[in-house]
Amino acid sequence: MELFNKNKEKRTGSGFNILSGDSTDGDGGFGVGSLSLDHLTPIIIDPVDERVFIDMGAIHARSEIEKKVKLLENKEELNDPREYWMIWVTTGHTKDGEPKYDGVGACRFYREVEPPEGSRFRRGYKSMPEHVNNMDKALKGRIVVDLMDEKSLYMLREYLKGFSEEYWNNSDDQLKETLADS
Repeated sequence: MELFNKNKEKRTGSGFNILSGDSTDGDGGFGVGSLSLDHLTPIIIDPVDERVFIDMGAIHARSEIEKKVKLLENKEELNDPREYWMIWVTTGHTKDGEPKYDGVGACRFYREVEPPEGSRFRRGYKSMPEHVNNMDKALKGRIVVDLMDEKSLYMLREYLKGFSEEYWNNSDDQLKETLADS
């Protein structure tokens, strides 16, 4: 029984960024040591509307939930904001070369439901240090989901399992245990 809309029909492009070049390979010239986002995929969770979907626009702050949003410096300035989750998921390979989910970094994003009177832009808030740090941790294969509520954690776990059971089954036990039912 499916308890929420996994938005499988919303997938655009190829879905997860899986197998691409690595900017740290090569002859030691330009680009060596630079950060590669090849294996990074942003997932958006809307626990109110019970939607989970991949939105590659989030990498450049152009996701569906960020469009026509003016970011404020203080969350307290928002009028009745809705909480979303931006989840940075990285993929990798097991020692045997099998694909797996590797790192997960969860970040909050807040957005007003309606724009203030006289404005065409909604207002929102996200902690840039939180997003940068948790993206970096996900890229390094760490799992940062400790601030997520149970419903959103459940939605993430079921989405990842449903997207690729193979990736889920090949993932490290730590990832599966961290996302497991509490």
